[in-house]
Amino acid sequence: MPIFVVFLRGINVGGHIVKKETLQEAFGALGFQNVSTFKQSGNVIFESNTTDLEELKGKIEEKLRSTLSYDVAVFIRTIPQLKGIIDLDPFKGQDKAGTSFLVTLLANPPPAAFRSQLPLTIPKSTAQIISSKGREVFSLTHGGGEGALPNPFVESKLKVKATTRNMNIIGEISEKFG
Repeated sequence: MPIFVVFLRGINVGGHIVKKETLQEAFGALGFQNVSTFKQSGNVIFESNTTDLEELKGKIEEKLRSTLSYDVAVFIRTIPQLKGIIDLDPFKGQDKAGTSFLVTLLANPPPAAFRSQLPLTIPKSTAQIISSKGREVFSLTHGGGEGALPNPFVESKLKVKATTRNMNIIGEISEKFG
């Protein structure tokens, strides 16, 4: 049975506190197997016989809306897709000292016009969007509260919902559940 990872936007931020048990129950009620959360409740791992990602996304968004009484943006990736992000090595050659490596997940690939502008520095910061591949955008931040900047910047620039995770989380999920 394939393993799926759902990255939820806005869980346990901005006053929306959701316990991992609530999410596990909601995903279990959808018939998913071996449901667990990883590190934060916004990372949900499960198995399903359904392989249609759009169908899964729709079911999950509907269930979360009825369970939590607000909309939650859902970004689904498979373990092979996460391994592909790691294998891409988008941060190769970057100075690691004091730098956070972030992956912003999108529902669809960003337009070529956005990709052609990269790399680009987020205004009023030293944070940078350095590249994009597929449905992911890669950025660097350098402390001082910059870690929260890439997601709203990408959302504003592309007029879409997105969610951002540290590359370490992508690697840890891939290793533990792969």
